[in-house]
Amino acid sequence: MKILVTVTDVAVVDDEFEIDGLGVDERYLTYELNEWDDYAVEEAVRIAEDGDSAEQNSAGDQVKPDDDVEVVTVTVGPERSEEAIRKALAKGADRAVRVWDDAIAERDLLDAETKAALLAAVAREEDPDLILSGVQSGDDSFAATGVALAEKLGMEWAAVVNQLELDSEADRREASGNASGNAASSDGTASVHRELEGGVEELTDVELPAVLTIQTGINEPRYASLRGIRQAQNKPLEAQTLDDLGLDGGVLETPLEWTATYEPESEGEATVFEGAPDEAAGELAGVLRDKGVGQ
Repeated sequence: MKILVTVTDVAVVDDEFEIDGLGVDERYLTYELNEWDDYAVEEAVRIAEDGDSAEQNSAGDQVKPDDDVEVVTVTVGPERSEEAIRKALAKGADRAVRVWDDAIAERDLLDAETKAALLAAVAREEDPDLILSGVQSGDDSFAATGVALAEKLGMEWAAVVNQLELDSEADRREASGNASGNAASSDGTASVHRELEGGVEELTDVELPAVLTIQTGINEPRYASLRGIRQAQNKPLEAQTLDDLGLDGGVLETPLEWTATYEPESEGEATVFEGAPDEAAGELAGVLRDKGVGQ
């Protein structure tokens, strides 16, 4: 079984920052693995661990048999994003694919449709049984890439998944097919709980292959171990361009335009009370009385 996980890095803005053109000045940005994707990686690794019959070699490293679950991450991002990719590899993913080139770098904005088209090209090459994607990214927050990816691939999908269980019968069919030397069916079922509005959940079955967008809280993402961090440096990370994927610049066209970036004006004001606690408490009580609070 192969699981493809879409991951991205997101920008974290310092408390104090400056705007530079259409974005925040890079001096005030740090980058980290997207929170929702972290949960998706963890879910994929747990599925792999549940299906593993891995043994340790003499060095103590995990050795996977040929018919085991493979976890592959795919990222649309510049070389900078490899730090987040290596983090996913350190947590248990087996290898990674990163899509980027000069044509992509020239774009101010990659919308969900564009990202889905790039990810779909990789997915067609990888031919996974299951694709996991974070519900959204912490920066753009489009919350649409996973579903758009499913539509481009013609796969079943379920969004905002907070509980997932794969059909064990599908695993047994695959194992049986490998043992007999015949091609095993990748068909199976994912039983999922979907988070809806108002605290309501939907329980549904999704036929594989499928795309599932993973919600935070579905699991508890692990910390990368020192051994995992060291091993991640030697795991395959393949860089691919539009040409490698058989795509041209037309796939990057979007009707959306990034027109401006600005810091919104504050609509409120704050009063700071200084001095001794008793004096500050008295001043606060006076302000509350003037506003009619508690009367």
